[in-house]
Amino acid sequence: MANGKSSTGLITRMRSFFATDLAMDLGTANTLIYARGKGIVVNEPSVVAIDNKTKRVVRVGTEAKVMYGKTPHDIITIRPLKDGVIADFDAAKIMISTLIAKAKLSSFILKPTIIIGVPSGITQVEKKAVIESAVETGMGKVYLVEEPMAAAIGTNMPIHESRANLIVDIGGGTTEVAIISMFATAYSESIRVAGDELDDSIVKYIRRSHGLDIGVFEAERVKILIGSAFATDARLEAEVAGRDIASGLPRRLLVNDTMIREAMAEPVKAIVDSVHRAMSGVSAEMAADITSRGVVLAGGGALIRNLNKRIQHDMGLPVHRSRDPLTAIVRGVGRVLEDFDVFHRVVIN
Repeated sequence: MANGKSSTGLITRMRSFFATDLAMDLGTANTLIYARGKGIVVNEPSVVAIDNKTKRVVRVGTEAKVMYGKTPHDIITIRPLKDGVIADFDAAKIMISTLIAKAKLSSFILKPTIIIGVPSGITQVEKKAVIESAVETGMGKVYLVEEPMAAAIGTNMPIHESRANLIVDIGGGTTEVAIISMFATAYSESIRVAGDELDDSIVKYIRRSHGLDIGVFEAERVKILIGSAFATDARLEAEVAGRDIASGLPRRLLVNDTMIREAMAEPVKAIVDSVHRAMSGVSAEMAADITSRGVVLAGGGALIRNLNKRIQHDMGLPVHRSRDPLTAIVRGVGRVLEDFDVFHRVVIN
């Protein structure tokens, strides 16, 4: 056994001279890349700007997001992923290859291995699209890990123990709820209600209630500034800017946390309900473990104020937000990459 581990370690060290293996959180909202031995080297929005006439890519990532909704007719901005999976294959391939290039890795002599976090509800067709997209950007072996498992690993949950761990990963396109024990998933559900749905609910609420048309990134901004899932101790306010539907002219509106909480009520309830279904679908022994250990929140949605208090209030469970929830998945797939001998069993086909 010792010789086997020594040989594996030697092979890994030799590979590092010829290729930099990668781990990726290919998210609806953001794409993060982890390089073996270096940590997180890329963290950019999953947005691509394309010239409609030439079909050439103009900008990718942060630079493309700044252009979103502000480009002339001959340039379009695209989010290649929807609900956590690839919706536009060509744009996704360009985005992935550009972001890998931004990592400024050395030239590949060997084709790098890449491990990618994917939603637990991904179909075989969607898996194939992710793998083909990575292969076409020059990757060699491509492994997939379900996002809730990656998030659990990234938040240092003791997934190797024979006790239940409940992780709730709220990303841009999906919320992933999973109960994990002994490197395996005992229960999982992926719902297509997450950050994007929260933003859309704010856009619709402000349009319906105040006759103001705002963009999704303006909604995202106000969600981050004053959004909450449960009553806050102090009143929070922010201005939103958009176009008055009646006059067609620019207008600003002062909104508060109560309004935004009302706007997000339906998707927040859907997230809480998914946790309730998880608890309803496990054995009494697992339920006892979770009641003792509590729920861990990861992903960008974990940053919504008082979401932990809302789940705790509705479910009667202790709820903890992970450290740096935005990077939980990429840190998890990074650990799988670094310690593949230990974590290889979490890879899916």
